[in-house]
Amino acid sequence: AAELPPPYTAIASPDASGVPVINCRVCQSLINLDGKLHQHVVKCTVCNEATPIKTPPSGKKYVRCPCNCLLICKDTSRRIGCPRPNCRRIINLGPVMLIPEEQPAQPALPVQPEGTRVVCGHCGNTFLWMELRFNTLAKCPHCKKISSVGSALPRRRCCAYITMGMICIFIGVGLTVGTQDFARHFRATYVSWAVAYLLGLVCLIRACYWGAIKVSYPEHTFA
Repeated sequence: AAELPPPYTAIASPDASGVPVINCRVCQSLINLDGKLHQHVVKCTVCNEATPIKTPPSGKKYVRCPCNCLLICKDTSRRIGCPRPNCRRIINLGPVMLIPEEQPAQPALPVQPEGTRVVCGHCGNTFLWMELRFNTLAKCPHCKKISSVGSALPRRRCCAYITMGMICIFIGVGLTVGTQDFARHFRATYVSWAVAYLLGLVCLIRACYWGAIKVSYPEHTFA
């Protein structure tokens, strides 16, 4: 379970030399605040993580991800995502609590996200899929490619497009055979032939797309 950040210190205490310093909230190293007191957060030179030295801006709050990334979000946010490529956690925040403006905003406790871990059909990496149903399209956050979660959706769509494509082609053939004499006098009849064949071709192309789409399979579901 993720740990809450330690209480934030709004005013740093000077060290023996009179230079204001503060302890890093991740590794506890001293951070020199000389010339940085106008900032809301400072970065530790040892662990490179951010530590707040002031209360967040109005309407904002601090939340620290389990990977130690300090996030700033709206105080009404209920769900945020970690931007780090090697984390990408979805953090569900608890009910919003009213906190006096003079007090530092306290982050809500991150809880275990609800969803399904899916193995990408393109790159093989695992990512969290928040939809509560399968047979949908998902975009992998690692390779940025689209795949189908489960094989039922592409199979169903492929069959539907093949059926529609064949119907359109049969209609086009029927029009071609049945209206040949009529088309010699009314050239606009050729347009109906072209539309029928074109719709059939488009449907068959879409059937090929759904037949070749990669499929990502769920790994397990959180209880």
